[in-house]
Amino acid sequence: MTSYKPTKAEIQAAVGKTVPDIIAPDLRVLFCGINPSLYSAVVQHHFARPGNRFWKTLYAAGFTDRLLHPSEDQQLLTFGYGLTNIVDRATARADELDAEELVIGHQQLAAKVMRDRPKCLAILGISAYRTAFKRPKATLGRQPEILHDTLIWVLPNPSGLNAHYQLDDLKQVYQELKDTI
Repeated sequence: MTSYKPTKAEIQAAVGKTVPDIIAPDLRVLFCGINPSLYSAVVQHHFARPGNRFWKTLYAAGFTDRLLHPSEDQQLLTFGYGLTNIVDRATARADELDAEELVIGHQQLAAKVMRDRPKCLAILGISAYRTAFKRPKATLGRQPEILHDTLIWVLPNPSGLNAHYQLDDLKQVYQELKDTI
């Protein structure tokens, strides 16, 4: 496990950087964040910012048999899961992205899904999903449409900035997806 803590200067310099996808053909679930945090862009691991509850939620919901550290994000492939983002560029906050970027990101995501054919695409963020997929009335959970034979499921964003959901709430809604797949 890596416990490297980036400096403020490194974090500020990470604007616009990317974090590589963790993806392979025929995954059970491809988890899709909105975009990388600056912290994640510096350390080059998904959902690495302290306070992000993604890894705790995956473990609590039964997707992994132990709590993974963000530096172990590649190990998700051994469980049949992968990671990507709607928009590749890192920002301090997801609300720094504009609608056009999200729509273009949806097109790029569709190409990844067509190429790698995950069974389920789990979008982590209802507002970003509504904008990127042009579904303004979408709700959390399984979506009525599919993307290249891939089931689409929308989950709450696990960011610590999302105060609407506490860890137990996240566990419950993520567990619904786990139970379905």
